[in-house]
Amino acid sequence: MQLTYLFVLSAIILTGAYFTYGKYVFRKFKINNKNITPSHRFSDGVDYVPSKPIVVLGHHFASIAGAGPIVGPIIAVTFGWIPAVIWILVGGIFFGAVHDLGSMVASLRNDGKSIGVIIQNNIGRKGKQLFILFSFSTLILIIAVFADIIAKTFISNPGVASASILFILLAVSFGWVNKFTAHRKSAFLIATVVGVAIMYFFVYLGMQIPFVLEYQMWIYVLLAYAFIASVAPVSMLLQPRDYLNSFLLYGLILAAVVGVFVANPTIVMDTEVHISNENLGYIFPVLFVTIACGAISGFHSLVASGTTSKQIDREEDVKVVGYGGMLIESFLAIISVGAVIVLTRSDYIDRLAAQGPVPLFADGLGAIISSMGINEAFAVGFVALTVSAFALTTLDTCTRLARFTLQEYFEDVEHPVGRKISQNRYLSTTVVVVLSVLLLQSGGFSTLWPIFGSANQLLAALALLTISVWLIRKKVNPTFVTIPMFFMFTVTLSSLGLFAWNNFKQEAYTLSVIAAVLFVLSFALIFLARKSLGREIQSKELVK
Repeated sequence: MQLTYLFVLSAIILTGAYFTYGKYVFRKFKINNKNITPSHRFSDGVDYVPSKPIVVLGHHFASIAGAGPIVGPIIAVTFGWIPAVIWILVGGIFFGAVHDLGSMVASLRNDGKSIGVIIQNNIGRKGKQLFILFSFSTLILIIAVFADIIAKTFISNPGVASASILFILLAVSFGWVNKFTAHRKSAFLIATVVGVAIMYFFVYLGMQIPFVLEYQMWIYVLLAYAFIASVAPVSMLLQPRDYLNSFLLYGLILAAVVGVFVANPTIVMDTEVHISNENLGYIFPVLFVTIACGAISGFHSLVASGTTSKQIDREEDVKVVGYGGMLIESFLAIISVGAVIVLTRSDYIDRLAAQGPVPLFADGLGAIISSMGINEAFAVGFVALTVSAFALTTLDTCTRLARFTLQEYFEDVEHPVGRKISQNRYLSTTVVVVLSVLLLQSGGFSTLWPIFGSANQLLAALALLTISVWLIRKKVNPTFVTIPMFFMFTVTLSSLGLFAWNNFKQEAYTLSVIAAVLFVLSFALIFLARKSLGREIQSKELVK
């Protein structure tokens, strides 16, 4: 079978889903442009900034993508590429896109607040506090994991580090230009064309001027950058960088598709499904935890309700940003699978163990892109740079989201220190960065990724639970949300239970305790949600 067939079929399925099942979901959420969005009602020039749909899509897509739809699918191919592709397509359409859109719409209808505040409004204050503790812990895990990934990428390819620094400078310049020319549509278009052209030139320039630092120094530099990006106005750094970087990823997707058509590679890997793996465990629940971004990811709910909802200009924009953005990411996950199934299974296993998922992806896709006449070394560097650029986007977005959640937790706390944290973005961001550094001391990617995967997917289940309760209170049938919710709870609670037990047997008590605490927190939230709905049903019966 040719890889071209897989790409074309996946593109047709995902596009068709947007105009069919997506249309059904849009109607269920009753999207209406007559509703004034929070970006207009609370416009402050820092976090609430009404923006063009293409700009918000760029920010949202860049934030949710990161390295997730590359790392997860490539690791999951261990169980077989066919189950990985099926979960990406089914999960992306019926799980992830519904989860992302639902989180975004619920946030828009609750003043652009996060899922935590929506829980408070629909389940209660204790539910909000528990969810924020859960999501904050997950965000710290993500910050630590991606800081480790980026630092190691910069060390192995110093040219990528140089290009990333140049991208940041370009983003700040683009933000200033856009600020003073926002009233002129032609100026924005010209700035975009020039900005994208310069960005691609920086890909080449960065490779010529490698920048070298030690691992620990890179960690400090990256977290210092994340601090600045978290407290700066969103329109000055975060939004323009994500917007420009999205064209980097669009370029990668386009190059991958064209390269596949030119090279017309054959899928070499066998179609055998492996029920278990010595290192990973059993296909259920591990496959559904390993492939998060690309199918469904709880982190997306934090982005959708944390930063994206504060930038939506018209409510109808959530269709392409929320549902469409997720489907684009699903296609990127398909490309990730395609980059490795052109290898034999034994070659894939050996190279995955020796190189890791990101270099393996860069080598595989770089070789396909080089079929267009591009130097293979440059193509591999371009792919690696794209991955690191989006990992960096995830890093700074996570830091901002962690700041939001910490501030929201303490906004109800009657204590001087709590009030300072809730009101001072510099203090709250400092707490986030310090905790991330401390967590990194306990281990890097290989240690933290498994617990991150389980926590991230459980976060998705809790977000779906919140959306379900919100819909029930709005008298909307939530079946299209509750079915994915029950499945994700089954998957993630099983995964966390196994993870806690295995780490306990291996005397990795810290990770075992973290998994056990997350397990208990999720049951506490389920109990509070059930109790809240029970009170509402009881009160309605009394009225009757």
